[in-house]
Amino acid sequence: MSTPYPLGVRWDGSGVNVAIASSVATAVSFCRFADPDDPLEAERIPLRERSGDVWHDYLPGIRPGDAYGFRVDGPWDPERGLRCNPAKLLTDPYAFAIHRGVTWSPAIFAHRTEPRVNDLIMNEQDSAPFVPRSVVVDPAYDWGTDSRLAIPMHESVILELHVKGFTKTCPDIPEELRGTYAGLAHPAAISYLQQLGVTAVELLPVHAHEDETHLASRGLTNYWGYNTLAFLAPSPRLAAASAGNDQVREFKDMVKALHAAGIEVLLDVVYNHTAEGNHLGPCLGFRGIDNAAYYRLDPDHPRFYLDYTGCGNTFDTTHPVGLALVMDSLRHWVEEMHVDGFRFDLAPALLREANEVAHTGAFLDTISQDPVLHQVKLIAEPWDTGNGGYHLGNFPGGWSEWNDRYRDTLRSFWRGDPQGTELGFRIAGSPDLFRRGHRLPSASINFITAHDGFTMLDLSSYLDKHNEANGEANRDGSNHNLSFNWGVEGPSARPDVVAIRHRQQRNMLTTLLCSLGVPMLLGGDEIHRTQRGNNNAYCQDNAISWWNWDLDEGAETTLALTRRLVHLRRTLAPLRRVHFADHRDADNPDHGLVWLRPGGGEMQGDDWQREDLRALGWAISAEAPETGWLALLMNASGHAVPFDLPDGRAWAVMVDTTAPLDDTPKPVPTATLTVPPHAVMVLIAD
Repeated sequence: MSTPYPLGVRWDGSGVNVAIASSVATAVSFCRFADPDDPLEAERIPLRERSGDVWHDYLPGIRPGDAYGFRVDGPWDPERGLRCNPAKLLTDPYAFAIHRGVTWSPAIFAHRTEPRVNDLIMNEQDSAPFVPRSVVVDPAYDWGTDSRLAIPMHESVILELHVKGFTKTCPDIPEELRGTYAGLAHPAAISYLQQLGVTAVELLPVHAHEDETHLASRGLTNYWGYNTLAFLAPSPRLAAASAGNDQVREFKDMVKALHAAGIEVLLDVVYNHTAEGNHLGPCLGFRGIDNAAYYRLDPDHPRFYLDYTGCGNTFDTTHPVGLALVMDSLRHWVEEMHVDGFRFDLAPALLREANEVAHTGAFLDTISQDPVLHQVKLIAEPWDTGNGGYHLGNFPGGWSEWNDRYRDTLRSFWRGDPQGTELGFRIAGSPDLFRRGHRLPSASINFITAHDGFTMLDLSSYLDKHNEANGEANRDGSNHNLSFNWGVEGPSARPDVVAIRHRQQRNMLTTLLCSLGVPMLLGGDEIHRTQRGNNNAYCQDNAISWWNWDLDEGAETTLALTRRLVHLRRTLAPLRRVHFADHRDADNPDHGLVWLRPGGGEMQGDDWQREDLRALGWAISAEAPETGWLALLMNASGHAVPFDLPDGRAWAVMVDTTAPLDDTPKPVPTATLTVPPHAVMVLIAD
């Protein structure tokens, strides 16, 4: 006997329980393939039971590894948002694995595309030869003693990483494993991450995804993966294994290996839209199953989609079916795949109710009461592309947020633009944004570079973006807050120009790793990875995006510094504060923070408004004063700047971005220390 829940295709050792939700279907068929690559299904089995809006059946003899899809009969009336078309083979929304990708053909569209596009007319071409197949999976896996690492957020150092980009050209990884989950699990990859010292990798999307129509027409692919097809399935593009069942095991092996090395796995997840695009996009799953249950349709013109993502559609987390799928997906990745947390792409799009972002709405409320999800790391990208979509600082306790104001402020400061109080707030954990509601500095995910933009080397090397390879005449990608440049654009320049660029990278990395909040590094910045000026390399699955492991002396120096800084971050008590620091005063001289004025003394009210404020220092204690102080002295100006160090302590220099690394702290014999131009110094006391 079959049951309506759980949804999806679940194997019990003898057969499968099949359940799929559709309020509009008049019939649903399970389509089995004798071979995953056969063009047409071997068997079409109508589902015999319906409980409410769930169609279900028990099918004996179906086994792990079998490929399948669904066909849904129902109304075709696009003007009313109804797009059922039984000629289309549809992906299971709850598929645990996906076999192969789309072969672009007019048949994958539910509407007419030839001789002219008309989304009101049904296309009766069979799509089965051209679309992905879902795969039955045996979930059994020996995790041993593996579990979530639960590293406190305030002790975290995150490395944003693309599975393929990191491993594709690594010479110490066997060639057949490069670019895959198995490659990331290889001892050479694990060793690199351990030596770097990061506590977590934040993986660019690993959900099974598809390419956009415009990329396919240019012979390009969606390399980043922000175009999801199946929310519970790992991307087959990133697997060494070809069989879907083995791909799931390979992903679990990767997580298990990273956990054994003390490294958490965070997933960048894209629930805000899907790969089906706008009303002219392909019909691959959700659209043909129950269009109005999965997508936000224009209430006045339901033929069209509300688009808060810039990708053609917005997934509907206000509908019980859509919301349940997202929550079931999140729990699946935590409970079955053992991941440690999530970064939510365009998170406000998930919160919108009646077109407004609702911070007390269904999505956040459902997560907050979930006994599994409220315990994992939750990170929001706190903006989407709709009206009123910018919500930095507005997420509830328990959430962290990508802090783009930190990014913009630190870029501007190191470019030489005075930042005043804005710089002070960002270095101190952004208390102006996050202190309300009893939130902590760990709510701020500090970053200067991320996947979406320049690498750190390119930030220091290019005046303008160079996205010509994307095929959009260099119109794509943002020009906001572009780089600083030292007279010559591009990676090749005079030795003195190259040297100052490399120092700027070291300055930014040092500032990032010595600020309150949670630092996130863009993978490869520590070895001078370049994208040749491309600041929107989402479609570049080639050497533009892959890491270059042939390190020159400058890259080796920056790598060594980054390792040192991460080690300091993880061992020095002032950088591991749980709470915000208050300003030191006469009643509390051994505790808090002190802002140091360039030229001597402490910062006063008017100092923050100075138009020539291109240098700043601060000193901060640990929460237990007896465990020490740290000072960060930053000079973005073109001349040397003296700072007076807080009195009564014996200070020593741990990092000087103008000098070679030295394992021995250098004592400061006087109360004043001069910082060279374009430089950072890190000091400790007590």
